[in-house]
Amino acid sequence: MKRDAAPSAYRAPAWLPGGHVQTIYSSLFIRVPPIDYRRERLELPDGDFLDFDWVDGHAGRPVVVLFHGLEGSADSHYARDLMRTVRRRGWHGVVAHFRGCSGEDNRLPRAYFAGDSADIGRMLRHVKSRHAEVPLYAVGVSLGGNALLKWLGEQGDEANASVAGAAAVSAPLDLSAAGPALDRGFNRRVYTARFLATLKQKALKKARLFPGVLDAPAIAAATTFREFDTLVTARLHGFRDADDYWLRVSSKPLLKSIAVPTLVINARNDPFLPAWALPAAAEVSPAVTLEQPDTGGHVAFPSGPFPGNLDWLPQRLMQHFDTQRG
Repeated sequence: MKRDAAPSAYRAPAWLPGGHVQTIYSSLFIRVPPIDYRRERLELPDGDFLDFDWVDGHAGRPVVVLFHGLEGSADSHYARDLMRTVRRRGWHGVVAHFRGCSGEDNRLPRAYFAGDSADIGRMLRHVKSRHAEVPLYAVGVSLGGNALLKWLGEQGDEANASVAGAAAVSAPLDLSAAGPALDRGFNRRVYTARFLATLKQKALKKARLFPGVLDAPAIAAATTFREFDTLVTARLHGFRDADDYWLRVSSKPLLKSIAVPTLVINARNDPFLPAWALPAAAEVSPAVTLEQPDTGGHVAFPSGPFPGNLDWLPQRLMQHFDTQRG
């Protein structure tokens, strides 16, 4: 009989209590050194482009591709931390930027979204073409984690041809639960307000460039993810409204179809996704390992004495990939 979520060795330090504190402190106050990346641009048939930031390793070593979270990039603390770990091993690493997230606006009247599995596939194929002879491991963080899991579930056994192992960190597996949670109380005042500041700025640029596509005054007045996803995400990507978008792109129903060995890490005190919405073992395939520590916050998992470090997460991810290598 399959167990519930696997017990985790992770425990937040006693001096850093609570999901909000763990999330905010890790993002703003734990220093992660910068990474010297090599930028590569992939021009797409639709006239747009995708940017990849590479850390080059030794010949014959595996490659780790990271899909960042909402409004993230290669400069996000978790990206720098993982790429630093990858570089120390002599592996190849690459942060695959979603459209409009690499520091330059994308060209089309579309953006990126939590279920953009088509672009996940494009990016994985490109990375594999650069390192066809070595194992490829994929990591998705938050929004990128949901998109990666969705792609893995849609591809089923076929994903094994390109990906040797995968991991998702703090993915909003059920957006119908995560969206409303982010639109309430402290979450709305802090996290949602911070995300919307840049999301609305990008959307208003799209509205100016493509007249008639978006409602600029309504976007400028939006204060919730429900409003933004109805006005922008749904409008640009073919969904009826926020509820339709959240329902159709959530990766949770596809976890039963994943065939690639995949680690799914979600802290039960993550402010972005209520613990009741997390999947149980019966809801995932045998290829999926659920790890749901009581603490850790959202893409945080700090450790060590004050002022702390973020070493636990990259070490856990690499441990998972080492297991796949035997």
